[in-house]
Amino acid sequence: MRIVVVNNFFPPRVGGSSHLSEALAKGYAAQGHQVMVLTAAYEDAPVTEERDGMVIHRLPAAMIPKSKLSVSFDIAFTLRSGAYRRVRDLLDGFAPDVIHQHGQFFDLTWLSGEWARRNKVPVLLSIHTRLENPIASYHGIFRGLDATVVKPILKRYKPRLVVMDVQMEEYITSRYSGAHSGLSYIPVGVDTDWVKGGDGGRVRSKHSLDGVPLIVSLGHVIPLRDRVLLVEALPIVLAAVPQAKLLVVGRVYYERFLERARELGVAHAVMAIGAVPKGEVPDYLAAADIETHDLQGYGLGTASLESMAAGVPMVVAVRADNFPGIELRSGENVVLTPVGDPEALGNTLVALLRDDAWRQRLAVAQSELVEERFSMRQVLRQHLEVLTELAGH
Repeated sequence: MRIVVVNNFFPPRVGGSSHLSEALAKGYAAQGHQVMVLTAAYEDAPVTEERDGMVIHRLPAAMIPKSKLSVSFDIAFTLRSGAYRRVRDLLDGFAPDVIHQHGQFFDLTWLSGEWARRNKVPVLLSIHTRLENPIASYHGIFRGLDATVVKPILKRYKPRLVVMDVQMEEYITSRYSGAHSGLSYIPVGVDTDWVKGGDGGRVRSKHSLDGVPLIVSLGHVIPLRDRVLLVEALPIVLAAVPQAKLLVVGRVYYERFLERARELGVAHAVMAIGAVPKGEVPDYLAAADIETHDLQGYGLGTASLESMAAGVPMVVAVRADNFPGIELRSGENVVLTPVGDPEALGNTLVALLRDDAWRQRLAVAQSELVEERFSMRQVLRQHLEVLTELAGH
């Protein structure tokens, strides 16, 4: 097949959807398919690049400054005079059998969707982020954008939608009814190999954490993963395990957790070191006694699954049925904690830090679960089955 992968986010830009779309594109190419990627320009990345069997085209883009409305992310949009003409020319020249889009509110999704409608080419759309915001006034704006902008655009070309978890299924049902051609249930996929075998000693030495009970929280800090509950649980943790530290690894777009740490008198136990190169992430996971960051009930993201694959005990605030057909058993293959309950979270963290044997059992069970159900090998196979079906139609 000739497959086009579309995502405004693509490496070297970091992020869950960025790395997943790259991994899938490379996987499609490795399976013998011809692959073209359309993405937004980012920093000094080349305009056109050929690697790993892919041809990558980066279109000129303007960066929208981070704000509360953009969920504190900096987002690049390519929508400008001549953008559709450029997308049309690239797609005409490549003549794809099918298009795999990532992100429902990106302009490259809309432009490639319009081309697909005009040329009767099937589209698979993976929705990674729900247009939601914990701030009520902004949440209303997002609902309006979904109803007046996103849904009408999707309705024009009706892509097949990838459902990654139950939260996304509920979101799609409530926001995009009648604007798609069907649903395919495929969980988020992770590379289960690259996160293993890190050098935890290097990280502990670098940050003077030798012998310290360490809670690592991986990923960008945004309102949807704000770390506030985690900081509010720290007084309980420190009362029982005074030497414990919280190490936040990721770009800080939203600083409320740091303010809360100062208010609670636990700032001395919080280290926010910013983003680190991807190649260093396994070292931070290897250094961790526990990893936790998905604590607001928004689902289990890529970084959490990668931590589980690396064998780091995970504490998350999600439903046991978060992934349709996949059972999350609290205390056995993950540890579940209630949303908005710092006391429960604190007590859970203390129990884990004090029980080496429990952490070891969790590490093995989590790694096996991710390998069996979320490995890129399994997820790639499921995507190709859907893309083959769409292309056949």
